[in-house]
Amino acid sequence: MFKTALLGATLLVAGAAAGTAMADTLADVKKAGVFTVATEMQFPPFDFLENNEYKGVDKDLFDEVAKELGVKAKYMDLPWTSVLPGLEAKKFDLVIAPVTITKERVKRYSFTVPISEATAALMKRADDKTINKPEDIAGKKVGGGKGTSQLAQVKEFGQTLPTPPDVREYVDSNQSYADLAAGRVDASVNSLPNLNFAAAQRKETFAVVLPPFGKPSYFSWVGRPSDDDKSLIEAVNAALVKIQKDGRMAAIQKKWFGVSQELPTTVPEPQL
Repeated sequence: MFKTALLGATLLVAGAAAGTAMADTLADVKKAGVFTVATEMQFPPFDFLENNEYKGVDKDLFDEVAKELGVKAKYMDLPWTSVLPGLEAKKFDLVIAPVTITKERVKRYSFTVPISEATAALMKRADDKTINKPEDIAGKKVGGGKGTSQLAQVKEFGQTLPTPPDVREYVDSNQSYADLAAGRVDASVNSLPNLNFAAAQRKETFAVVLPPFGKPSYFSWVGRPSDDDKSLIEAVNAALVKIQKDGRMAAIQKKWFGVSQELPTTVPEPQL
């Protein structure tokens, strides 16, 4: 009786282990025919809503990835502070919000190949003559998105100035831009592609401060680092590299940025 029970328990454990080993998110996605991804749709030109329709770089790019994988894309709109925790909780399959590759994040997440440059820069009001280079934000009010690497970078940069700026955190970048236009802050921090887009949309209101102050960096999409998700990330990477090589990525970049970018086809070592 004891031996029979022990054998049954052993087989149960072995079966559970085998089931765990066979888990594969890519296989699940292909079986369902739906690839569920999440982002914050308040980050133009990457992700935004226009007349309640989702648009942007990530939407166009992931539509192409989904075609390559032969599945439909399902998009979820979440606050930025909920996006990465939602990934860890397995509420969706991948984060397509543009996430800056950093040394701390690569310890916790699996990154795809880059989808854009992400170097941090500043934007001012177009009529502001007091800010002509990044160092001119000393002692001024600077706004940025809460939890972003760009906000962290401007805080670090501010400590190198004679008088650190008063850095203010916002739920999303659009709120920071609104306060900049209203004069409640003197500058906004974000990635250079985001700021170029915002300034181009409102030339009479905003101007980008050049050169960028941040270290060269990249945006990527983010997945879970588990063995279950390894094949999913590999498939997305293969699709992205194909899209880059055949010119589709350059066309999407020109549509939203006005220019194309040369990007690595492997995940680069983070500088931040």
